[in-house]
Amino acid sequence: MTYQNKNISFTVIFFLFVFLFSTFPKTSLAASAAEINIGVAETLNRFKQEISGGEEFLKQAKGVLVFPSIIKAGFVIGGEYGEGALKVNDAIVNYYSTAAASFGFQLGAQSKSVVLVFMTNDALKGFQASKGWKAGVDGSVALIEWGVGEDINTVDIKDPIIGFVFSNKGLMYNLTLEGSKFTKLEK
Repeated sequence: MTYQNKNISFTVIFFLFVFLFSTFPKTSLAASAAEINIGVAETLNRFKQEISGGEEFLKQAKGVLVFPSIIKAGFVIGGEYGEGALKVNDAIVNYYSTAAASFGFQLGAQSKSVVLVFMTNDALKGFQASKGWKAGVDGSVALIEWGVGEDINTVDIKDPIIGFVFSNKGLMYNLTLEGSKFTKLEK
C-alpha cells in the first residue's frame, strides 16, 4: 500500500468515526433508571464475588458510585462514556454520567465497570455537592491493588475515595481515573 493510499484510508476511517459519533442522538445512548439499577446490582454482585472481603468492605462505605459499563472507543482521539448510580445506605440516591477524552495512539473499543467507594462522609458530601466532579482535581481516587488470595479487609486503606476497575476478565490494574468527569443526571 502506498503512502497516498494509507493517507486516504486514514482520512476515510477518521471521517467515518466522526460521522458515526456525531449523528447518533445522545438520547439513544442514555439508559433508563431501571436499566442502570439492574446494571448496578449486577456489578456489585460481581464485586462481592471477585474481591475477597468485598461485601464487608462495602458495609463500611458511606457511599458507593457504580458504573456498570463505561465504553471507551478511539482512533487516535478517544473518548469514554458511561452512566451509573450512587448508593447511600443501600439505596440509590442519584444517577451520574462519566466522560473522559484521551489523545495518543489508540484504536478500537472496550468496556469496563467502575466502582468508587466513599469511605468518609466528607468525601461523599464533597462529591454530592459538586456540579461536575473531576477525578484528580476535585478529589483523589486511590486505585487498590492486592495479591491473589488477599482479603481486602487485611489491606490498610486510609484513602477517602477508593476505586476499582473491572474488565470482562476481572479486576484491572495500573489504570487511572484521572481526568474522568462525573456529572449528575436527571432520571
